[in-house]
Amino acid sequence: MFKSLSIPAQQISKRHFQTGDKLIPSVTALSDGIFEDSPGTPINIGDEIAKVAGKTVIVQLPGAFSPACTQSHVPGYIAKLKEFKQQGVDQILITTVNDPFVTKAFKEIQLKLDPSTNEIPVRVLSDSKGQFANLGGLLFEESIQFFGNIRGSRAALVVDNQGTVLKTFDEPDKTGVAETSAENVLKNI
Repeated sequence: MFKSLSIPAQQISKRHFQTGDKLIPSVTALSDGIFEDSPGTPINIGDEIAKVAGKTVIVQLPGAFSPACTQSHVPGYIAKLKEFKQQGVDQILITTVNDPFVTKAFKEIQLKLDPSTNEIPVRVLSDSKGQFANLGGLLFEESIQFFGNIRGSRAALVVDNQGTVLKTFDEPDKTGVAETSAENVLKNI
């Protein structure tokens, strides 16, 4: 197991994020093709993690607007923002291998489901090149049959504000919503 994700993503794409890994701003895959709302707003996930006093939950989706993501996975997190705040979580970052225009539309629809989404920020980030998903070994070729290209499998991470991965959650079938559900993540923070 390594402690820093500073090696090229292609060298670790066979593994998943692990407890103790570091998501720090200097890791290229945390900013290469990561956008919020438009290609004009690049984001460095490592910087965003470091900006909060508490923990960050990162939720990796196979695809914005897919049935499970839209109907249960993201709404589950939105419904439990108060409980996440009580567990020391200061933000939820949702990532998906989609373009930033799609992730912006997805965010706008999801956040309208519950107007009380101001407990903690919920942000939807475009992993437009799949670099973040690849870094964690989350890209899976089977997604081509459903999405037309390679996407990231469903996962969740709890990270402290120093970028240390505290807990990881992966779906054995890559797309289900059990291990990565808001309820399960909350139970295991």
